[in-house]
Amino acid sequence: MQRRALLKLAALSTIGLAGARATASSTPSIHNKEPITMNDVIIIGGSFAGLAAALQLGRARRKVTVLDTGLPRNRFAGRSHGVLGHDHKPPSDILAEARQQLARYPAIRLLNARADSISGTIDNFSVLTGDGESLGARRLILSYGVVDQMPAVPGFAESWGTSVIPCPYCDGFEVAGQHWGLVWSGPQSMNQVRLFHDWTNSLTVFADGHDIAPDIRADLAGRKVPVVDGRITGIARHGDHNATIKLDTGPDVAVDILFAHPRNKPSANLHETLSLDTVNTPTGLAIKTDERRETSMPGIYAAGDLANPGIPSVTTATWQGAMAGIFAQQSMLV
Repeated sequence: MQRRALLKLAALSTIGLAGARATASSTPSIHNKEPITMNDVIIIGGSFAGLAAALQLGRARRKVTVLDTGLPRNRFAGRSHGVLGHDHKPPSDILAEARQQLARYPAIRLLNARADSISGTIDNFSVLTGDGESLGARRLILSYGVVDQMPAVPGFAESWGTSVIPCPYCDGFEVAGQHWGLVWSGPQSMNQVRLFHDWTNSLTVFADGHDIAPDIRADLAGRKVPVVDGRITGIARHGDHNATIKLDTGPDVAVDILFAHPRNKPSANLHETLSLDTVNTPTGLAIKTDERRETSMPGIYAAGDLANPGIPSVTTATWQGAMAGIFAQQSMLV
């Protein structure tokens, strides 16, 4: 317990010092002036979690390489909301600015490459890239995110991120007070119904073939939430948000926005080849980590949607990435 408390205290002091400015005459430097072949940390995935981890490590003057393929999960979204200091900005713009800021840290290397395999153990990991380059590192951070698995419904994938969205915290304010639709995905959808009432009093549930229990239907009726039975056979998008939901039984239904929670899966299988412990969630699986963001394999950390069984967002991905970077650095102290 004492060791854990000291680690947390060290992490807090590190964050507090992050705002301190260097004097005009100071120049950042790396520990070793000689050519270095071994990275302190390799980060696999360079979106919000990966870049946040790289920032902490670069400021600690640790040699870090970030591998990224340039396909962030939220690339379909026109704007990113609820991000302090960047509210309502395109996520691609936020990431581009972050990469520009990281360029001033000489110990950070951003590499447009895919990680094909990982071998080795703590203090001596080896990562083979898709380009055939072999990179070594003492620690690894997995932040390669997840991909949403679009259902085979015409118009669904084309509407994803605009007329069909998953998160009220990300986009609810912009469509507050309008007619929302919710694609039922299981008992957990009832939590969404309760949550949505903070934004709108006009909500329609689409059963989409699910058997909704009578007591839940009675609850929905008491909340004046109609249930439309039948399977969704198509989605026609109109403008930025509006959509018409086509059904195999009954007439089409128009909504101002449709919320859906398709299953997702990790965007790579490195965690499987490493046999890392995972956690099942209603929409997929997440890599299991401890309070220091370390996985079941010593020396490997995980952050972002890949390791978030709760509410995924840019904000949570960023703080998880920062913590993974800090704790990975602290684990290498002598």
